Amino acid sequence: MTSLAIRWLRKARRLAPFAAAGLLGGCNWVVLDPKGQIGRDERSILILATALMLLVVIPVIAMIFAFAWKYRASNQAATYAPEWDRSLKVAGVVVLIPLLIVLGLSVITWRSTHALDPYRPLESAVKPINIEVVALNWKWLFIYPDLHIATVNEIAFPTNTPVNFTITSASVMNSFFIPQLGGQIYAMAGMQTKLSLIADQAGTYDGMSANYSGGGFSDMKFQALALSDREFQAWVGRVRRSPQRLGSVTYKALARPSERTPVGYFSSADDDLFQTVIGSFRGPSTLAANQHGADPSVR
Repeated sequence: MTSLAIRWLRKARRLAPFAAAGLLGGCNWVVLDPKGQIGRDERSILILATALMLLVVIPVIAMIFAFAWKYRASNQAATYAPEWDRSLKVAGVVVLIPLLIVLGLSVITWRSTHALDPYRPLESAVKPINIEVVALNWKWLFIYPDLHIATVNEIAFPTNTPVNFTITSASVMNSFFIPQLGGQIYAMAGMQTKLSLIADQAGTYDGMSANYSGGGFSDMKFQALALSDREFQAWVGRVRRSPQRLGSVTYKALARPSERTPVGYFSSADDDLFQTVIGSFRGPSTLAANQHGADPSVR
């Protein structure tokens, strides 16, 4: 090994701890520690896709070092073949292996897209919990239409119970995400998206915005509480004891931009508030279409 290579190895050895600290300092492994059916299925797809791609990445990296060592200037025994034009074997490997990997990823994507459709309700003998989600600047409003209550920056639901989210935005486009329970889905003004999740373990899970939406984006977080049936009923009772009520006037005040908004409870909420938020962004053409029987949720 040349003296230059030895010097570079010594430098790399000294810098390795700093590089590792930089890479690992921002790691958050919650996506690989799912607590629900959807999260587990998505983790399996992520691991499988990564393994398939490593089938190419690892051999390529290994060959870089192997070729550099074999054909170094000091290796007089290396074969010199200036007339070498092509190799069908090399071409076959370079083309066929990536092609097979792309085909494999295509099949996985096709199947998972249908199996994990966020609009598809989860199969369960338990009645689902319905939650309407409104992304505000910079906080989350949650409305429970069946329970006639609402909360800010906190939701709760029983374990092993499907949760059907209907999501919109009262401002710019945002993204609703509970990493340990499942993938994110966008919240868009004048539109509604859907997401079905379930938690099979009790716990407190971090929720966040996964799409930059302005100055308060970094603190636009909420807590998702997966509780036992008894604990969930106690939580609902606590919300219903709140003196605050969520009507049009209260909503206008809540919708004003604010950062690091604390958890808030509303003992009652207007039944049509969610649709009112969606309708406030729709123009005359959309309203006319709705009057002729069009589905207001389809855009």
